[in-house]
Amino acid sequence: MMSNRSADIVFHLIKSLEKAEKRHFKLYITRNSAKQDLKIIQLFDAMDKLEEYDEKWLLKKMGAITKPQLANMKTHLYKQVLASLRLLKTAESTDLQLSEQLDYARILYHKGLKLQALKILEKAKELAKANSKFNYLAQVISLEKKIENLHITRTSQEKIEQITQESLNISEHIQSVSKLSNLALLLYRWYTQHGHARNPEDEIDVKAFFKQHLPKQVEKITDFYELLYLYQAHCWYAFIRQDFLMYYRYSQKWIDLYIKQPEMIMVETGHYIKGMHNLLNAHFDLRNFKAFEQTLAQFEAFEKTEVAQLHDNFRTHTSIYINSAKINRHLMMGTFEAALPLVPAIETKLAAYELYVDRHRILIFNYKFALLYFGAGKFDTCIDYLHRIIHGPVDLRNDLQSYSRLLHLMAHYELGNYDLMDSLTKSVYRFMAKMESFTVVEEQIFKFLRQSFNLSPRQMKPELEKLLQNVKHLENNRYQTRTLAYLDVISWLESKVQGTTMSQVIQQKYQTSKHR
Repeated sequence: MMSNRSADIVFHLIKSLEKAEKRHFKLYITRNSAKQDLKIIQLFDAMDKLEEYDEKWLLKKMGAITKPQLANMKTHLYKQVLASLRLLKTAESTDLQLSEQLDYARILYHKGLKLQALKILEKAKELAKANSKFNYLAQVISLEKKIENLHITRTSQEKIEQITQESLNISEHIQSVSKLSNLALLLYRWYTQHGHARNPEDEIDVKAFFKQHLPKQVEKITDFYELLYLYQAHCWYAFIRQDFLMYYRYSQKWIDLYIKQPEMIMVETGHYIKGMHNLLNAHFDLRNFKAFEQTLAQFEAFEKTEVAQLHDNFRTHTSIYINSAKINRHLMMGTFEAALPLVPAIETKLAAYELYVDRHRILIFNYKFALLYFGAGKFDTCIDYLHRIIHGPVDLRNDLQSYSRLLHLMAHYELGNYDLMDSLTKSVYRFMAKMESFTVVEEQIFKFLRQSFNLSPRQMKPELEKLLQNVKHLENNRYQTRTLAYLDVISWLESKVQGTTMSQVIQQKYQTSKHR
């Protein structure tokens, strides 16, 4: 379990710094600050030594200063660290380079050096165009128009007409990108809050929302960013509806954008990493075993590149998504026992990346860990991981909250804790009814688990066979079997009926599918 660090932003920023960044900060302060500012180096060193933020210790360490003085020093330190990082990281980021050029142009303009400012803006415009940075291009042209409007610069009529046309084109483009990115973001938010569509009513609502917010004539779109957000929106739309074939097609289109324009991997690395994650998930959902292995190998090769190692976010999320894929590989192959050594290693990384990992990602990992231990027959440990979900906040992924409680029941059933089953089933049933997340599959499992502790060994197998048939009968109804995307109830029941392990059942399915 990861610790809950203080939310102090200065402490978090300092703890995120690498050795080179810390060294650069001290050089920056020594070179650019007055003598009194060197006091913040003492504060920096003191905070850097702390494992957990401790304000009382800091006040004592810094000598005779008051709490308000410490707050002021921390504010100053925060600004100086950011200024140092901006200076250090400018060469690595197109966005920072464009911001710098805009700042230079504004400074020159305010100094009255209008022609020099226009030259800087022309360079910034070319850089923005080359990297499809239209939001920056809009700012560049806005300042360019301001200078041309207020002063006589002897710019040709042809050039003025070009600037005005560029302004109109960019405005239309930004509006289109904004609509598509809004749609993608709102759909993603819907998914993180609710999970998959639970019934035809949910699907009708999502379809109506998608149609309402999708811009017209999207088939004419050719720009990288418009296509990127269009494909993202289609990905989330398909994933919410559990149309996994459509989800795969648009995940592949997402990555194909980067294959066609490889220079954009450096410009929009974060979106590339997320796209690879979605493509891997699509292969997993469709059980595209060969394509899954090929994509994972490509992603692991990317992890070793300079681009992937450039920033904390890139390093963190590439590592997280690759580890998630490795767990999915074991879930897909049924090699649960072999996957268990991954768990402590991943937890160590999650603790190291604590500042950068969101609660949704932690929720998913805890659920996947529980699945691995369940499949390996280690039900006590499975329950431990499920408790992290069950006793935590319930404001994310209503579907996973429900599946976790269902898996919790199944683990207690496996342990023979029949004395708990009656109260647990009632509690879980109430929770899922409140969440409105019931499917017929879940109803059938509940019915079996509620009566299982009253069944004799002779009666048990026929009831398991009956349950298996009832569940398999619904296998092709995606509203009824959304549970099966996250909890392989069919393989579990087959293992019970066949008198074997869940791991062996899934491994047999994997071998059969692989050689088709």
